[in-house]
Amino acid sequence: MTLNVSPLTLGTSGLGRDTAPGSPEEDAAVAFAQQLFASTHAFLDTSNNYAGGRSEAVLGRAIARIGTDAATRVISKVDAEPETGAFDRDRVLRSFDETVTRLGVDRLPLLHLHDPYTVTFDEAMGRGGAVEGLVELRESGRVDAIGVAAGPIGLMARYVGTGVFDAVLIHNRFTVVDSSAAPVFADAHERGMTVFNAAPFGAGILSTGAKEGAMYGYRPATPELQEWVSRLERVCASFGVSLPAVALHYSLRSPLVDSTVVGLSSAPRLDQLDQLEATPVPEELWTELESLGPAPSTIDDSAYA
Repeated sequence: MTLNVSPLTLGTSGLGRDTAPGSPEEDAAVAFAQQLFASTHAFLDTSNNYAGGRSEAVLGRAIARIGTDAATRVISKVDAEPETGAFDRDRVLRSFDETVTRLGVDRLPLLHLHDPYTVTFDEAMGRGGAVEGLVELRESGRVDAIGVAAGPIGLMARYVGTGVFDAVLIHNRFTVVDSSAAPVFADAHERGMTVFNAAPFGAGILSTGAKEGAMYGYRPATPELQEWVSRLERVCASFGVSLPAVALHYSLRSPLVDSTVVGLSSAPRLDQLDQLEATPVPEELWTELESLGPAPSTIDDSAYA
């Protein structure tokens, strides 16, 4: 099935981090979550393990304040057992129960298998495996759709190729720096899956620009990547457009992407995101971008090949 998504999905991985229940800091986080729900964007993206469960807990408090409409707008993910790494059918069902309890909801529109790195592909897909649990939840009607959310391209291609999932989410691999997710996204689209592209800013350098300490894909940007991004910044400046706007629109304009997931930490960031979405990017800029040649990405998925 194809979900009725909006161009942007709001990520909440840091929501509520290091806040205590009932504290002023939690109240501030809940108020911010209410702002996210009040936005024009269709879905908020969270996970069982985001901020140690606090992301879902804060969203649940916001839902309780706002009402039932908000309850239909949260996408979450099941995660491995934190202490043991167990990630089988039973863990999926427990993870889901933990999630809906925190959120205060009975069901979800979409539930992803998240970062299945503690088990092999065959274990996840086999009898009693994690995917069996997800399918059970979909068949029971407790979730409308199931997806898989991770990074490594070879691994994600295998999950998409099963035909079991309704959606796929890949991060840091469809940006102006690294477009290695394109074949997987294309396959997913042919299968009628909903495609989420997460981290269009590469978790760093495409938002901050080339500078000391800049990151790409959670790793330090190499000098070669810094130099390439510097050239990209000059191209952006020549067209009077910011680097973050170009980075975001690279994903928004792609026919392979149904929704772009951007993590947010504050109300000003939400305003900035809306401004970036509204920024026009000249078509000529994309032609100029191609002239830069491939970027030296820091992503290495060889361990998952």
